[in-house]
Order: sequence, then C-alpha cells, then structure tokens
Amino acid sequence: MSHQDTVTSRFLRYVQVETTSNERSETCPSTPGQWTLARMLVDEMKAMGIADARVDENCYVYGTIPAKGNHPAKVGLIAHMDTVDAVPGPTHPQIVENYDGNPITLKNGVVIDGFDFLRSLKGQDLIVTDGESVLGSDDKAGIAEIMTLAARLMAPDAPEHCTICIGFTPDEEIGRGADLFDVPGFGADYAYTVDGGALGELEYENFNGASCQVTVRGVNIHPGSAKNQMKNASLIAMEWNSMLPAWETPSHTEGYEGFYHLCGMQGNEELATLAYIIRDHSAEIYEQRKETARRITNYLNAKYGEGTVELSLRDSYRNMREMIEPNKHILHKAEEAFRACGVEPLIQPIRGGTDGARLSYMGLPCPNLSTGGYNCHGRRELISVQALETMVDVLMRIAQDA
Repeated sequence: MSHQDTVTSRFLRYVQVETTSNERSETCPSTPGQWTLARMLVDEMKAMGIADARVDENCYVYGTIPAKGNHPAKVGLIAHMDTVDAVPGPTHPQIVENYDGNPITLKNGVVIDGFDFLRSLKGQDLIVTDGESVLGSDDKAGIAEIMTLAARLMAPDAPEHCTICIGFTPDEEIGRGADLFDVPGFGADYAYTVDGGALGELEYENFNGASCQVTVRGVNIHPGSAKNQMKNASLIAMEWNSMLPAWETPSHTEGYEGFYHLCGMQGNEELATLAYIIRDHSAEIYEQRKETARRITNYLNAKYGEGTVELSLRDSYRNMREMIEPNKHILHKAEEAFRACGVEPLIQPIRGGTDGARLSYMGLPCPNLSTGGYNCHGRRELISVQALETMVDVLMRIAQDA
C-alpha cells in the first residue's frame, strides 16, 4: 500500500475483493470474502498509524483517529463491506475517461444509456464494470472515501479535527449489518453512514423493512391420475403472489410509497418458495402490509389444508426519522459540509435502508450521506472519480467543523 493512495486507487482495489453476502448462510459474516476485505482494511489502518484498528470475531472493523486541537466531538463514519447478490461474481472495474455523454457499451455488450443523470456526468471520469457483475460502489465507495479521509487525518500536516470513529460492517445487504455492532465500544456521540447514492444526498428517513419467506408444501401425483389428489406447490405459490396488490411493486412506486418485492422464487409440484422484501415509510401501513401476508397465508391454508403454506416474517429495520429529529444539528452539520464543497444537499427519503436505521435505535443517531454512485445493485452501476474525491472533501469538513 502506498501512502499516496488516492480514493480512486483504494476503490479499485476494494471492489476486486469479492464480498457478496448470502442470506441463506447462518454465519457472521455470511461469506468468507468479507473476512479478506476486513483484514485488508485493518492492515491499511495500522499502516496509517491508527493504533486501535481491529476486526472482531464477527468481522466488524473498528478504528479511532484521535482529535487534533480543541475539538471535543466524537463523530462516527460507517460503511458496509458486503455487496448485493443480485449479480454475484468477481468485479472487473473499467474507467471511462472524460465521458462524452453518449451510451456506454460494456465489454459484454450491456449498454448504459437512457438515465437522466448521465447528462450531469459529462466530462467526468466514470468507473463502470465489464458488465458481468455489480460494481460494488454500494458500499465500497463509502469505504474508500472514509479510508482516504483517515489517511489525510493521520498525516503529520493534517488540519485540526475532531475524534473520528471508523466502523465497517458485514452483511448490510441482507439486513444484518448492525446486529452485532458494538455501539458502546465504538465511542461516537453520533455517526453518519456513507452509503447513499448521487452526490449531495442526505437522508434521515428510510423504509420500515421486513423479509418475507413463503414456503408451500404440495402433494405430487402422476398427472394421469391426479384429479382431486394433486396439490401443486408451484401453482399455490403463484396463487399466493397473485393475491398481493398488483400495483404495489417497486416498478410502480416512488417517494414515500411502499411495496412488496418478489426477489426470488423456485419450486416444483412438492415444494415451492417465494422470497420477498416488504417496505413502507409509514409504520402503520408497514404493519398492514405484514398483516396482508398473514391473511393470504391463512386463506390458502383454509383452502388447501393447514400446513400447506408457511410464512416467515423478519423485521430488518425501522424508519430512523423519530431518532434523528431530536438531533437535527447533525443534519445541519452535514448540509454545511456539502455546501462548503460546492454541493447543494438533497434531503430525501431513502427507498431502502442502511445500518444507520438500526444503529439510530441502538442509541447512535446516524443519518446517511451520499457516496456519489448510481444504479447500485445492477450491471449498470457506476460512480465518477470526481464524486469520490468530492465526498472525501465533504467528510473532511465534517471532521473539521464538528
């Protein structure tokens, strides 16, 4: 590792460590690649001189940069190490220099085009994939930005700044990132997750979220003699899905509107499974959505026999707004930092969740900052070099002005 590492060189290095998380795994972390990245980050922090850099037995990475000067605040910066399993596989990043505004054709023929934000990126240097995987800016961009800040703050000529508490979590993408986070040991008064999208995003409202697993057990009979005997598990699973509100899916909703999202299915005549996420900003409507899932399950069990359909609901996180509003000063500090770096902050609800939502309810107020990335969770994911660099400057202002 070079002490002259840029945020871009760090990002390119981190995304090539495969850290896809696995919801089916019961271990923490859910995949071994997260250990590889965690140990890499600890080694890099120790090389900077961060004396207490460490990874615990559950793959949570921590480190503290002591204050310089009279700055009593202790501010946390948090990002997650795992990437989503939507398009698993190793990442091979590419750089499109001085983007000309035209469609970008990746090496495997996937085309990045038709997105309104592309116009604003003309002239910038874009980091993309080869089209065979996600890029991993969610959230290795956040990690690279925090680590680059850390290197600057540990340099002999660093400006005065507050104490910075660094935390990198495993398994955020499968809703477990804050499960075993050591809030007291972390030591921050408040924190920011650096896990957002377009440059300037500042978020303190998120979905209430749950995972929903539907298991259908059928009875298979030879189709030639199946009348009044076969219970086709796959058909019953399709019936379960058909009873959800047809227009309450991610592709039909925006803003504060919630949804049911079918993210996986498999099955045959004897066994079928459906995997959903359920989301809503309103706590009341969120509970109604979960009750809808229960009612559908009960109806089909009454129709086909008790035990035909099993439902598992697991809360992932809650809307952090009620925890942040009493601490609005931390939002104002972030707004001021963005503006000082020439970026107009955009306060908007998250149509998803972050570790910060859970951490806010664990006693650590923790709104979310942008990373500068776009199109996360897909092959067309991208981020600009300039956005990475600007976010390091924003984090520096937060460290100096806290």
